[in-house]
Amino acid sequence: MMPMLSVLNMPLVQRLRHWASGIKQDSLMLWFACRHAETPWLVRFLCLFIVAYALSPIDLIPDFIPVLGYLDDLLLLPLLIKLSVAFLPLSVISECRQQAEAWQTAQNRKPRSLLGASMILLIWSLLIYGSVKLMI
Repeated sequence: MMPMLSVLNMPLVQRLRHWASGIKQDSLMLWFACRHAETPWLVRFLCLFIVAYALSPIDLIPDFIPVLGYLDDLLLLPLLIKLSVAFLPLSVISECRQQAEAWQTAQNRKPRSLLGASMILLIWSLLIYGSVKLMI
């Protein structure tokens, strides 16, 4: 991680890229935290939900919907990631960040979550089924 002063001296676009990079790394770190023995069970479920959604190739609110489509990416997801990181023990955070960095270096690809995609498809299916049922 970069020292805070050097981040503050960056131009806005570069600061936003740095922030987005940290969010991506933390979402991958949460994936390792889900499997860590010292992670409390409730936090484990929260991390699993967030990782499944963050790494899903399908958004809950599609990006083509003006304004709302980007709210989950810009507000909801980062807040949920920061919340879950706040509940993790420091030892778990440091160990899982190292594992995430090693995984990114070795894999050199963007992680995906089929569980997350399935979860989003299930939610959309239930919403469509419920609205059709209400119309009938």
